[in-house]
Amino acid sequence: MRIKYLTADANWQKRLEDNGFGFHTDENNVPYWIEHYYYSIEPAFADEIYNATTELWQMCLEAVDHVITHNLFDQFQIPIFFHDHIKQSWENDAPSIYGRFDFVFDEKKQQLKVLEFNADTPTSLYETGVTQWQWMQHYFGERKDQFNSVHDQLIASWRDLKPYLKGDTLHFSCMRETLEDLTNIEYLRDTAIQAGINTKLIFIDDIGWNGVNFTDLEEETITDIFKLYPWEWLVYEPFALHIPNDEAQANWIEPSWKMILSNKAIMAVLWKLYPNHRLLLETYFDTPNGMRDYVKKPLLSREGANVTLYQHGAIVEATPGDYGEEGYICQELAHLHQESTGYSIIGSWIIGQESCGITFRESNNRITTDKSRFIPHIIEES
Repeated sequence: MRIKYLTADANWQKRLEDNGFGFHTDENNVPYWIEHYYYSIEPAFADEIYNATTELWQMCLEAVDHVITHNLFDQFQIPIFFHDHIKQSWENDAPSIYGRFDFVFDEKKQQLKVLEFNADTPTSLYETGVTQWQWMQHYFGERKDQFNSVHDQLIASWRDLKPYLKGDTLHFSCMRETLEDLTNIEYLRDTAIQAGINTKLIFIDDIGWNGVNFTDLEEETITDIFKLYPWEWLVYEPFALHIPNDEAQANWIEPSWKMILSNKAIMAVLWKLYPNHRLLLETYFDTPNGMRDYVKKPLLSREGANVTLYQHGAIVEATPGDYGEEGYICQELAHLHQESTGYSIIGSWIIGQESCGITFRESNNRITTDKSRFIPHIIEES
């Protein structure tokens, strides 16, 4: 993997906006989307990511079963009133659509290593499935390719899921006034429509409860709902106490068993179940267990908040935030791939049980945050 440059169009921002991508640059005019350079990867490396993603997905499913079988919910700080709901969602094989593994290509070990699994509410889906594909078509036409079947796989997955819906309408929900979330949710909704599913949009704070069922603004019973809103936030909403008592037993997508995989505690569980596995970084609960070079991460941290890097036992980098009271993991410090433009990680999507596309995120520092840049990629021979 290496950076290559091209000459960007003068009006590239307008082209992206015309295609529905409105958050390519932040409020300080700092680009989130990078137009003028990209990661070039060889076909063999794309295959390596595919195989690693497929293997890790199976390992994660085994880990969920282990956590549920041994009632390890306390290690994940999951409220006791929700334990049975998670068990039932797992036992009933409640439908799941997607997730994104974040990998680092460890330069020292020349090996992919997984940092975490964004299993509940991963974003950058629209940028991956649509924007970077259109970018490639614009600059290279049919001459190049990407590791990117995200769009087709989403439609196929919704089509496979459709017979398992409990009602005639699949609701889609996110927070208000969040352009990134709304873009991603509307993209997911569009692919569901293309799969022949009737859909409605409802914001999280508009979800109602009539004493028996959850309802939308038209008092229609919510039987199936995709939410781009984290379970660890949702369970502390006032209406969450009703979820286990919902007469319709609505399908929540992603299902509640994804609370286990979206929690960084899963990395410590995976290390215990698969010690010294080539794709894993050494990871423990709360303590570095003798490691001198490691990263301390809150169990529920998002977008790199409250992450601390240690080298030789001393802090070398840290981020602020509001997480940490829930506990931490300590994970071996990986050696990130670095170019002159910054440090990078690889996001690898699993959709409908299939590894189907990648993203590159780039940062000036080693901790990936919401300010990290999105870099498109091309598969090509060196």
